[in-house]
Amino acid sequence: DAVTPEAKVEARGTLKAALAAGGYGSKLRIIRINGLDSVWGKGDVEALADADCDAFLLPKVNGAADIAELAAMLPKGREIWAMMETPMAIFNVREIASVHQVARLSCFVLGTNDLLKESRALATGGRFAILPWLSMTLLAARAYGLDVIDGVYNDFRDEQGFRAECEQGRTLGMDGKTLIHPGQIAACNEMFSPAPEEVAWARKVIAAFQLPENAAKGVITVDGKMVERLHLVMAERVAAIAEAIS
Repeated sequence: DAVTPEAKVEARGTLKAALAAGGYGSKLRIIRINGLDSVWGKGDVEALADADCDAFLLPKVNGAADIAELAAMLPKGREIWAMMETPMAIFNVREIASVHQVARLSCFVLGTNDLLKESRALATGGRFAILPWLSMTLLAARAYGLDVIDGVYNDFRDEQGFRAECEQGRTLGMDGKTLIHPGQIAACNEMFSPAPEEVAWARKVIAAFQLPENAAKGVITVDGKMVERLHLVMAERVAAIAEAIS
């Protein structure tokens, strides 16, 4: 939707060529198409279905049928990300998440600007007006094994406010944040990356459970703290993230 109507066809070709050129390393490449109910959405899919990418991001999702419609148009196995940016999407979030296996849905991306617009809520006060919707989306995603990316922070010159919203998102359980300016990348990576002490603790927990005497135990003590196997799962995820970053 950032491309004018008369430039849509040219933009599709430019995007496809850029993806084919490569050079993205291990980064995921996600194509955000126009909504399938728009005059451009189906044309986007037809032109880009075989593009060298990892997933398609579908905006204005309202229900599971929207995901199923896109899945039917894509090569088998191609992943889908869903923009959660309408009131109906929040009402239907569990239903939408439940199609993850059939339609290869793997991630929710919160469209907080559109949620604010559609609900007439305000973004002030630490987004308290929409926190229930963020949490509902996150819980539904976790119930079905999906990732969740938080919405944008519009004032890209306000690093302090941006960091505060990143911290809020990570506290809620978000996996990352959508960005609107390159100046936000460094702070976002810092805020959503495990802290050195967090990584050190995770590796200590993993090492403790790997000891022969702890192999069959469900609960152990590490540095005077009770640690369960659920903490081991969390520690393994932190260590994996740290490894991927390094």
